[in-house]
Amino acid sequence: MGLLKGNISFVRFHVDGRLPAGFLNFVNNRIKGNSFREIKTAAQDKCAGWVSLTDVLDSNFTEANYALGDYLIFSLRIDRKKIPPALIKIKVMEEEKRYLAESGKDRINKAVAAGIRDKVQAGLLAKSEPVPSFYDVCWQVSQNTVYFSCLADKVADDFAQLFKETFSLSLQRILPWETPGAKGKQAPPAESSLGLPGRDFLSWLWYKTEERGGRIELTGGTEVEIQFQKKIVLGAGEGEYSQSVACHGLHADSNEGKEALRQGKKVKEAGIKLISDKNEWEFIFKGDTFYFQSLKLPLTGPEENGADAAGKILERIYLIENAVKTMDALYDKFLALRLAPQWEQREALLIAKWLGK
Repeated sequence: MGLLKGNISFVRFHVDGRLPAGFLNFVNNRIKGNSFREIKTAAQDKCAGWVSLTDVLDSNFTEANYALGDYLIFSLRIDRKKIPPALIKIKVMEEEKRYLAESGKDRINKAVAAGIRDKVQAGLLAKSEPVPSFYDVCWQVSQNTVYFSCLADKVADDFAQLFKETFSLSLQRILPWETPGAKGKQAPPAESSLGLPGRDFLSWLWYKTEERGGRIELTGGTEVEIQFQKKIVLGAGEGEYSQSVACHGLHADSNEGKEALRQGKKVKEAGIKLISDKNEWEFIFKGDTFYFQSLKLPLTGPEENGADAAGKILERIYLIENAVKTMDALYDKFLALRLAPQWEQREALLIAKWLGK
């Protein structure tokens, strides 16, 4: 329940499509029309729908106030029946043994084996209780941005599909080249070393944390402080050809990590502490996807009830957006440097000196 309390992990999406006239009435009808309904048949293994963020039992949205200013907040509930593979395997073996004994045969053909497996699975599903999961959704309407509190691709895909079915609007993940500041910039040619810009960004950011004690000036004169800590994962290549090394420690500044950089690996993810305007955020940042994991927000006031609860949620959303905007601003600064002709003559040389090349 990261929008209400605790840490939050999330994927950002951009909303594609035009919002209809009478938008709030449209949302009200569509969200209730696609609200959560429990599994209806014994053989059904999954169902999904919307529920209230503040009361997950309220799938009719009778008490829910999901419109907060520019934001729509609600939750996705997914119920799944989960059957351990080992249980399916043993039950299939038992049924196959029974079939052979009753039929007098010494082997089972593929069609019969498939039928036995389907029968076993259906029987187990009928006896199994679904396990519910809940995922927070925050839709900033004016910015066409959605925050979804799960990093698992399959869950995020299920969310995007239900979102489209509900609102007739498509969602696109905001990846490094789709961030607000990166749009419109010319991507480097294929022969450029900036093939995975998120990794180059985090590698550059690690260097910046040691250049001026982690203090970095953003556009407009604002200064923030960045610290790398706890864990840094570096990698080279993708998919089955990828190689990774992890560095652990309070500041994750081991010689092993810098040696990996010297050998051509780049930072894939990092534990980061962000300090800005006397506020502190801690999170793991994924360079390939720009996902935020386990974002710990600055301390806020005590929890309130009633009308003040809405203010508390808005405060947390504001703090989440501040962390996102700051990382986007740092990425914009990196891109401006990296895509400039002067990169090789200045910044690249400073990084090489930092690595002791």
